[in-house]
Amino acid sequence: MGIRTRILGIAGLAALTALAAAGCGQNRGASSVRYQVTVANLTNAQPLTPPAAVLHRSGYQGWTEGETATTGLEELAEGGATAAFLAEARGNDAVVEAEAADTGVAPGTAVTLTLEGERRPGLRLTVASMLAATNDGFTGAAGWDLASLAVSGSRTALVKAWDAGTEANSETAATVPALGGTGFDAGRTSAVDRVTVHPGVVTAADGLTASGLAEAHRFIGPVARITVTRVR
Repeated sequence: MGIRTRILGIAGLAALTALAAAGCGQNRGASSVRYQVTVANLTNAQPLTPPAAVLHRSGYQGWTEGETATTGLEELAEGGATAAFLAEARGNDAVVEAEAADTGVAPGTAVTLTLEGERRPGLRLTVASMLAATNDGFTGAAGWDLASLAVSGSRTALVKAWDAGTEANSETAATVPALGGTGFDAGRTSAVDRVTVHPGVVTAADGLTASGLAEAHRFIGPVARITVTRVR
C-alpha cells in the first residue's frame, strides 16, 4: 500500500509539473506580441532599400521633423545601410525589437518583415527605408501607435518622402546610390541639416543639367504604403 501510494504520488507530481510547464508556456505566449509589417513601393521608378522596423515605446524616436538626423538615419538615408540605425534603436531602453528586411522593395512590389517581443503598454512602430534614386531621401512612419491594435487586426497608412538634410540634393550620378554613386558620406554637405519633407527631385528633364535622374524618378504625394498586422 505504501509503495502504491508513493507511485501515485510521483505520478501526480509529474502531472502537476507538466501542467505547470504548459501554464508557463501559455503565459509566455500571452505576454508576447508579434506583428507583420509590409512595405509596398508606390513609385514609378524609385527603388526602396531594405526597410528597417523598430517596435518600441514612447522613449524612442527614429527622427523628428525639423531636428537634426542621427548618424544612423544619415547612413540609412544616404546609402540604405541599416546597421547604425538599428544599433541606435537597440541601444535605447524603450525599444522592444529592431530588425531589417533582407531585400529592398522595387517599384510596384512589397516586402514583409516580422517583429515580436514582450508585450508592453504603449507599443509603437517606426519604419524607415531610403529612396535609392535620391541623395538623402527616405520614407517611413515614426512612432505609429499600435496600442489599440487587437490580434488579427491591421492598420494601413500611405507615407510620404522625407529629406534627411545631410547631403545636398545634387542628383549627380556620383552621389546617388541607384545610379552607382557613393552612398553614405560622413561629411554633411546640406545647408539645411535637419529633417524636412522632401521637395521632390528636379531631374535633367526639368533643367538640372548635372542630374543623373530622369523624369521617371519623380514622385509626388505618398511613395509607400505600410501595413501592420498583429498576428499574436
